[in-house]
Amino acid sequence: MAKAENHFPGVTLLITHYNRSSSLERLLKAFDAISCSFEDIVVSDDASKPEHQQAMEEMRKRFPFRLITTPKNKGLANNLNKGQEAVTTPYTLYVQEDFIPKPAFIPKLKAALGFLNDDASLDMVRFYAYYEYAHLEPFKEGFSRMVYKPWSAKYDKIYFYSDHPHLRRSTFLNKFGRYVEGIKSDKAEYMMCLAFIQNKGTGLFYDDFKGLFDQVNSDNEPSTVQRNNWRQQSNNPFIRLARTLYRQIKYNYDLRFTRPH
Repeated sequence: MAKAENHFPGVTLLITHYNRSSSLERLLKAFDAISCSFEDIVVSDDASKPEHQQAMEEMRKRFPFRLITTPKNKGLANNLNKGQEAVTTPYTLYVQEDFIPKPAFIPKLKAALGFLNDDASLDMVRFYAYYEYAHLEPFKEGFSRMVYKPWSAKYDKIYFYSDHPHLRRSTFLNKFGRYVEGIKSDKAEYMMCLAFIQNKGTGLFYDDFKGLFDQVNSDNEPSTVQRNNWRQQSNNPFIRLARTLYRQIKYNYDLRFTRPH
């Protein structure tokens, strides 16, 4: 990807990939279409099938990314670890291959970089989510500061961190530890949420969280990640209360007794 009108020095675009080369190409084209380029692009591949590896090699003739591979599939956590460890710039923009940036993303990325440059205590800026974070305090330019409240009844308070598109400091693994490998991806994300809170992570959340990216999963390349639907609720008030109490106990127990990684 050549230097574009909206070029971001000091930022590496990190993309995790597995058997979805058409989606990867679509993502790279989408950044090109909004004249957005980066100092570096790292594609971390989790031992995709030969046809997808071949497709990526062809893509590199048009989009000069660094391809970080592994001989054996080791899961999303390993893919994130080896991808992040390959980054050499101060900031990392993490985007999975099934997302498409919108033109509105450009000014918000510029704003997010400004926030990180101005505030050394800020660890990450989140751009996308399935739903709003539990507790937010208005910040500026359409962003809010995430606030973790330990005894809040909102169970999604634990998802302070998310694998969805976000900008973070490239020292992220140094502060919060590596992603836990050898477990399911949603569990690995949960463990990183715990580590983020335990290590006093700080972050901003974009209020119009569906306004900067689209997530597209085609029939030809469906999502390779299956996650639990934590939003699913029963209409039975006793069951809902029991779930709320269980989550309060579980989250606070995990935060207290799970060893930070």
